[in-house]
Amino acid sequence: MHTFAQCCTQLQKQPKTWLITGVAGFIGSNLLETLLKLDQNVVGLDNFATGHQANLDEVQKLVSAQQWQKFTFYEGDIRQLEDCQKACENVDYVLHEAALGSVPRSISDPILTNSANISGFLNMLVAARDAQVTSFTYAASSSTYGDHPALPKIEENIGKPLSPYAVTKYVNELYADVFARTYGFNCIGLRYFNVFGRRQDPNGAYAAVIPKWTAAMIANEDVFINGDGETSRDFCYIDNTVQANILAATTQDPAVKNQVYNVALGDRTTLNELFAAIQSALAEQGVHYQKAPIYRDFRAGDVRHSQAAITKIQQALGYQPEVRVNEGISHAMQWYISH
Repeated sequence: MHTFAQCCTQLQKQPKTWLITGVAGFIGSNLLETLLKLDQNVVGLDNFATGHQANLDEVQKLVSAQQWQKFTFYEGDIRQLEDCQKACENVDYVLHEAALGSVPRSISDPILTNSANISGFLNMLVAARDAQVTSFTYAASSSTYGDHPALPKIEENIGKPLSPYAVTKYVNELYADVFARTYGFNCIGLRYFNVFGRRQDPNGAYAAVIPKWTAAMIANEDVFINGDGETSRDFCYIDNTVQANILAATTQDPAVKNQVYNVALGDRTTLNELFAAIQSALAEQGVHYQKAPIYRDFRAGDVRHSQAAITKIQQALGYQPEVRVNEGISHAMQWYISH
């Protein structure tokens, strides 16, 4: 079993070529930063629907000129098969992050979410299969657990989806499984639980809770909590998520492929606890937010409680989440204040 440190050392000795779809996004740009710092060759694909040039510009500042030279960017759309085929040429490992996130967005525009998350996913599977890439790792979602009540969430036990977004992410898993059975093309799906950290966009109607609240507190604006604040989530810092992707992409063990794995901390934080943690971390940075949160109705399609079991990914891939929630929030606040 490789630890993450061993895995990184091995990659530096024998660099590979990686494709990151959605490279200008929050998770994609963090994967790019880590891989370039490991002296890997990286191809990136993005259409800037939710990603930002600023994320790529920031990565460029954080790596050496020689490392940045190892990055090739294509502006393209996963909904176009030709764009996927071009991006997959001569690639060893695919990290497929491109998708339209957000439960509320999928409820307001299910057709758009379906086209990116299902048609786009299928295009990427076909292109990667035809290019004979070594491994294909894709962003799955904890939304797949739907209305299944048990906690913690175990990979084998899922319920009925509660949103069009959840349907699309479940269909990804079904397609990946069928490609393994039909074509012998094995993938690994990573069911992300509430990933947060630097470069997560605080703007727009569908911003995630941590950047949204952080931006509001820095600007001394009202913070809104949906429901009573006792809704809980398994918040996972970005560095843990990057680790899971690299371990999944590089595993040599055929027994752990064609699987889905939870990527999380294996813990639960309520929204009220989260509010207090962000407030406290900002205060340490000299931003003192004194307002109480404003509670409003629960949001349609939201799950009440979410917590992952992470035993499967720990045993299969050697994943060990290194950053706890409060430490991650502290890191993230430094980034938001400086940006």
